[in-house]
Amino acid sequence: MATSIGKLSKSFFLKLLVGIIILPFVFWGMGDLFRGGNQNVVATVDSNKISTQEFVNYINRLTLNEEQVKNLSKTDLVEQILSDYIGKKVMSLEIEKLGVVVSDNALRDIIKNDKSFFKDDKFSRTEYEKFLIKSGITAPQFEANIVEQEKRRQFLSSLAGGIVIPDILVEKEFRKENQTKTIQYIDLEKYHLKKKPSQDSIKELYERNKNVFFTELKSIRYAEIKPELISGSQDYNENFFKQLDIIENNVLDGQSFEETAKAYNLKIIEFNKINAKKENEEKKKIENLPDNLFNKIYNIKTSQSPEVINLESKYYLAEIKDEEKKNRPINDPEVLEALNAQLSFKEKIDSNTSLAKDISLGAFDGDNFKKFADDNGLLVKDYKISNIKQNDVFDEGLVKRIFLIKDGDINLITNSTLTKSFLISIKNTEYKKLDKKGNEFEQYEARARLNLINKIYQSYDENANQRYKVEINQRTIDRVKNSF
Repeated sequence: MATSIGKLSKSFFLKLLVGIIILPFVFWGMGDLFRGGNQNVVATVDSNKISTQEFVNYINRLTLNEEQVKNLSKTDLVEQILSDYIGKKVMSLEIEKLGVVVSDNALRDIIKNDKSFFKDDKFSRTEYEKFLIKSGITAPQFEANIVEQEKRRQFLSSLAGGIVIPDILVEKEFRKENQTKTIQYIDLEKYHLKKKPSQDSIKELYERNKNVFFTELKSIRYAEIKPELISGSQDYNENFFKQLDIIENNVLDGQSFEETAKAYNLKIIEFNKINAKKENEEKKKIENLPDNLFNKIYNIKTSQSPEVINLESKYYLAEIKDEEKKNRPINDPEVLEALNAQLSFKEKIDSNTSLAKDISLGAFDGDNFKKFADDNGLLVKDYKISNIKQNDVFDEGLVKRIFLIKDGDINLITNSTLTKSFLISIKNTEYKKLDKKGNEFEQYEARARLNLINKIYQSYDENANQRYKVEINQRTIDRVKNSF
């Protein structure tokens, strides 16, 4: 049964970026949500069906790179693209309900005032035509896109138009970044380093995840398809490509690598049991195999299924002869490094969680801040921060968080990777003065306006989320993913 995603999405379709509007429909976990339904429909928004062909056409227009296309079946990129497409569908329905229209005159004015099409400071029809030719699109396609974008702009403007930003909100934005903080801090690096993972915990983690630690070894072979071997000429001429098509069709029809190579007297080059780093079992690097060719062959999906590869105007018959997975022992340096890193990360999380709890219970008030440092052989350092980009100790992200802490408060701050953790005690804060007539005022007014608009959009999202029923067909999505 298809499931409505409206109940699970925290944000419906609006997200504003400076100068660009993108419309994601956020999925919070896929799993069992996408099931059932008509095989020719990937999703429905209320009663509006999104057909497989319509969605595939949309994907093709995105000009995904080769790596993205190759991994479509392995990643959730298709789901992400579908989420964006659903967001656009929902917005179109909202625009239609509000009756937003763009007249022909308005469209003409938008195009004629676009400086991309100017020559000698005025609109040039010739420049416009050049643009269309270079872009590979027709005028109706381009103009339809302009109309769509303008409708979205008008729609979003209607939600947040006419907002007057109070000076107090501008001042609040300014103060977030323009202050001088006098602090004391304790660097927790040594505190965390003392808590090294035990041998028992390392062994236990390895045993629970033994199947994760393996080396994939592939035996590969290839042969260059040279013009003189298949067409009797050294040129890449029409006859060569005809013969190349025959070879490609033959291997697609099941002709083996050996049969094809023998039929055209191709010289086979073979490497046995190589890992993804282009190393053999003795960890010796294979030198006489170009990286780009190796990567092309190594990433062939199916073993004993030859393919014709085009690389830098040369053509190769290539195959994964066989492959095997070999377990890596616990004493492998890379395995040990991974195990230690995971256990250390968990230990940091546990320790920081405990410290945060102690802070919330007042355990670091008064002299306890220094006592904690002394008990653990750490230093309490005095420091003054007067610039958000002052980063000899703290990077910009941490400084922004320190600037949010109130005088007299103690807090624990970390970066996203937990490579840096600090206890921070705020002693004093001095705020800089905002000149209401200067350029900075306009800058922070724009930020305050953006924050307020985003809150309005969020409120609108929550309302729209209750009004639209979205159903997804996972089987059809899987078919789409496997069709590329």
